[in-house]
Amino acid sequence: MAWFHEWTADFADTFTRCFIKDDRYKLLLEGIGVTIKVSLLAVLIGIIIGLLIALCNLSKKKLLRFIGGIYTDVIRGTPSVTQLMIIYFVIFASIGLDKWIIAAIAFGINSGAYVSEIIRAGILSIDKGQTEAGRSLGLSAYQTMTRIVIPQAVKNIFPALCNEFIVLIKETAIVGYVGLMDIQKAGDFIKSATFEAFMPLIGTAVIYYVLIKILTILLNRIEKRLRASEVR
Repeated sequence: MAWFHEWTADFADTFTRCFIKDDRYKLLLEGIGVTIKVSLLAVLIGIIIGLLIALCNLSKKKLLRFIGGIYTDVIRGTPSVTQLMIIYFVIFASIGLDKWIIAAIAFGINSGAYVSEIIRAGILSIDKGQTEAGRSLGLSAYQTMTRIVIPQAVKNIFPALCNEFIVLIKETAIVGYVGLMDIQKAGDFIKSATFEAFMPLIGTAVIYYVLIKILTILLNRIEKRLRASEVR
């Protein structure tokens, strides 16, 4: 068992150098905070933009459908890292916003294109009879959409929205391109400082896994509550 003791000693030494020495674990804690802040604001922006673009794509007005179609095509047709750099270095270059807010706006704009298709599909999944019933009761088109159609669509699209949120968290790993110290950037810094690749990379992977696992559990509980009223 000598090899096992030698391996554990090497593992402990590497772990100490990567995470304990010079308080390098604080970089990861800072990175977790940045990742969570960017992701939460980005998903909020993405839902707002996604809803607006979905309504544009479903509109009977050609101009609104054109705007929605162009937005969706451009965002889905270009890499998110390119969008991030354009928004940070070009659009917001002279505006004194915090880096994490700019990054959240960039990811929110990117996510909005995908969320819009999720919402559009959810609205189309609702039977037209629901809309006709709302209008027959004297509700306006806006009231019918907000009070009858969208509440029913939310249950159908919630799992897809949860998946988009999870994907968004992992996509934020590229914020290091604009100088933000997120989880991935913290791992890269530790790797450069210690010349150790295995421990920092495994550490960042574990942190991402734990965050997403916790989020998945919370979202599953919310989904169960939304489905509680359904009879199957």
